[in-house]
Amino acid sequence: MLRINDDIEIQDWELTESFMRASGPGGQNVNKVSSAVELRFEAARSPSLAPAVKTRLKRLAGRRWTQTGAIVLQCDETRSQTRNREIARDRLADLIRKALVAPKRRIPTKPTKGSVRRRLEAKKSRSAVKSLRGRVVDE
Repeated sequence: MLRINDDIEIQDWELTESFMRASGPGGQNVNKVSSAVELRFEAARSPSLAPAVKTRLKRLAGRRWTQTGAIVLQCDETRSQTRNREIARDRLADLIRKALVAPKRRIPTKPTKGSVRRRLEAKKSRSAVKSLRGRVVDE
């Protein structure tokens, strides 16, 4: 069971872990030990997440969200399988915590009369400076 916060807990049946050999340095250890972890979370079928949270989670997950509605996280940072499992689970928990925070709705505002007046005056003064840069006419 993966605890997200006081209200939300992800059950074990929603998570699937598979182990594979990691790439990179490590010598013989890399060739023998399956230390890399692929954590799969069935987010679309999860009863512990609200539909709005699932929508935000899909947007946050990006390419890690599969067509079947699962999130796939991979970790091969360390040589230890247990440490890689912990890192992958922590990443999933952080991703879900970010999705739990609803974004603030933006309230459109109008510029103040003073700021509009200052902007127009600045435009007039720049226009006057630029108009004086023209060709001099002899009379």
